[in-house]
Amino acid sequence: MGRWVRTDIRSTVDSIIIWILCCTFSVLLLGCQAVPQKIDQPITLSLWQGVNPPANRSVLEGLVDRFNQSHPDIQVQSLYVGQGDQQLPKILAAAVGNALPDLLWYAPTLTGQLVELDVLRSLDDWLPTIPESASIDPALRESMELEGKTWSIPFGTNNVGLFYRPSVFKAAGITTLPQTWVELRSIAQQLTQDTNGDGKPDRYGLLLPLGKGEWSVFMWLPFLWSAGGELIDNGKITVNSSGAIAALQFWQDLIQDGSATLSQPERGYELDQFLAGKVAMQLTGPWTLGQLQQTGVDFAVMPLPQQTRSATAIGGENLFVIKSTPDRERAALQFAQYVLSEAFQTTWGVQTGYLPVNLKARENPAYQQFRSQQPAVDVFLAQSAVGRSRPIFLGYNRISEEIGRAIETVLLGRTSPETALNAAQHHLELTAESGYFNTAAKGGEARNQLAH
Repeated sequence: MGRWVRTDIRSTVDSIIIWILCCTFSVLLLGCQAVPQKIDQPITLSLWQGVNPPANRSVLEGLVDRFNQSHPDIQVQSLYVGQGDQQLPKILAAAVGNALPDLLWYAPTLTGQLVELDVLRSLDDWLPTIPESASIDPALRESMELEGKTWSIPFGTNNVGLFYRPSVFKAAGITTLPQTWVELRSIAQQLTQDTNGDGKPDRYGLLLPLGKGEWSVFMWLPFLWSAGGELIDNGKITVNSSGAIAALQFWQDLIQDGSATLSQPERGYELDQFLAGKVAMQLTGPWTLGQLQQTGVDFAVMPLPQQTRSATAIGGENLFVIKSTPDRERAALQFAQYVLSEAFQTTWGVQTGYLPVNLKARENPAYQQFRSQQPAVDVFLAQSAVGRSRPIFLGYNRISEEIGRAIETVLLGRTSPETALNAAQHHLELTAESGYFNTAAKGGEARNQLAH
């Protein structure tokens, strides 16, 4: 019996050993297998923009998609939040509520307000470290800097020109483009026609923007400067100078002549009447070139006719990086570098008509080919030599609001240019007494010289 007991014990021990070995082997086997790695989620950035027309918005979406595909660790979500005047209250409300996007596309005129709200990431430590910095058009630095610091990068630049329909000019027997205000007024009358005899024009010579928003102000400022006016004179805001009054009087004259018609309120950027042949000329910029090319309608561009000197308004939008976390800011700066790249700027310029901010992009073969096919581009590049920038210091929005109200009331025939601008000047002087404006800050109004 003892022998059987020893045998059972030996059998049990053997079974335990086998079980231990199996367990050990299983553990070793599992240990040899790859342990799943935790995959970091991509950083998702929000970009607020107001790109128009819709065709240009589609170009931007394509460029954003290209960035997202090449940066799997960063995904930029682009959101259209309306035209500039529609965006502004949303931006300011979001700034107060700590709900701004990571990236903001907007005119640099907003810089002063955003700096005052302390929501921007300064780019001073980053911009000098990227190679694209050396290729930025030097004339655009003024729009990037305020009080000695860099707050944004240029996204695209442009200026205001006068688009016209060559077929309409030819039919009217006009062979020489107007170079002065007197000539422009005369030609606008010549182009205005009542084709059905009902006593109302079926085609006007010119479309003027109705509204008190920034678009109307932007279109009007070249006339102010051409007449010798200044927004800031020796550090003082001056919107009722003789040049300003002459510029607004000229617009009123065109309306009273019956040779200019008004756009829908705050929609002076729409091209419907121009494309339909209901107006022969319209103030706008190169951002419309892509849209116009797709329509098949004949068009061309002339430099703005002058009064005492040639002038235009430099426009375009900048890209702001909003303060957040270090990781999100680094990701946003990668997208900003992409925006400055030759590849981005070439595509943006060719497909939208914006003038590239990267000088290498202007020499890119694809952009050179675009210039050869679209003569209007050279008009804008040449005209930029007489371009002026709007101020970017804190308070420009107040100046724009007052000028916008004056423009609207005069075009609607409610008051005279002198009365409207004197009222605007009075309101601004009351605001200035509170110390709201900082007209001496670097980054104010300046003459620009865009490189060709």
